[in-house]
Amino acid sequence: MIKKYFFHIIFYNLFFIKEVFAAESGGMPQLNPEFWISQIFWLILTFSILYLFLSKIILPKIVKNLERRKSQIQENIEAAEKQREDSESKLKEYEEIIMKSKSKAKNIFKETKEKSLKDINSKREKLEKQIDEEIKIAEKEINELKKTAPEKINKIAIETSSEILKNLIGTDINNSSISAIVNDLSKKNGDKYYGN
Repeated sequence: MIKKYFFHIIFYNLFFIKEVFAAESGGMPQLNPEFWISQIFWLILTFSILYLFLSKIILPKIVKNLERRKSQIQENIEAAEKQREDSESKLKEYEEIIMKSKSKAKNIFKETKEKSLKDINSKREKLEKQIDEEIKIAEKEINELKKTAPEKINKIAIETSSEILKNLIGTDINNSSISAIVNDLSKKNGDKYYGN
């Protein structure tokens, strides 16, 4: 395998040398050794000018553009980072505001509920006192009626009985006898109706 490559290299070198001599004899000046010094001079001069042009004019502009782009990218990254930090701080502030608002709303609701319950309880107590007072007044009136009712009923009964008897008989009857009968009846039936 190595021998094969070696023979190929030798063959191509011989072929190239043969072609060089053929080109020289055919009039190709770049292959003529006479012109090699001038060619080398112009080659060095051209590549030196090209090197100077590239190193002094083109490459600084490219480096400057790359640096400017790098600084612009860095500024954009810093600005984006700052905006992200600002957004995070605003988000935290917003969350704190929401939490404060929720706690404030809970406190307001709690205070309102407690105040409403106090108002309801005070009104209920007031109403209960008024009802108790009305009940006491009613009970007092009922007790007074119980005490005075038999006398009034007896009086009405005596007057009515006297009128009826007068209409039936046609003459006035002694109220004391009617009063004795009515009092007797009221004593008998009084326990039933008045608890006496």
